Amino acid sequence: MNELREFFGPVVSWNPPLALALLAMLTAQGFKFIRAFFTRRRPDFTRLIGTGGMPSAHSASVTALSTAVGIGHGWNTPLFGAVAFFSLITMYDATGIRRAAGKQARALNRLVDDLRHHHTIDSERLAELLGHTPLEVLVGALYGALLAFLLHP
Repeated sequence: MNELREFFGPVVSWNPPLALALLAMLTAQGFKFIRAFFTRRRPDFTRLIGTGGMPSAHSASVTALSTAVGIGHGWNTPLFGAVAFFSLITMYDATGIRRAAGKQARALNRLVDDLRHHHTIDSERLAELLGHTPLEVLVGALYGALLAFLLHP
């Protein structure tokens, strides 16, 4: 653990909540890229910036932010309350609204594919991997909290 703090210490010390949130987001996206590489046996660079997948980078980052604020400013402060509420809204959105949009995109893409077989139709495929399953959000949140507890100065 001390090795991690020594390595990331200079980055995290300038603004722990912001630095930990960014670090959680970047490393979670990196995990998605590595997982996709081993699954598909080729690099998929869209996983570095794309939404959806395991773990949720949104959940990891907002949970790291909330945890760092709680550690640094106190768990019973208005600042922690505001950041925690923002985090809950973000995670709800990832599993609710964005996941529903992804399901709708999948259904529309199937309809367009069926139409292409029988008619001339020119349409772009919609992005389907928009939201997260509850497990992806939970793993992202646990990762963000763990990262903040391990690296907060």
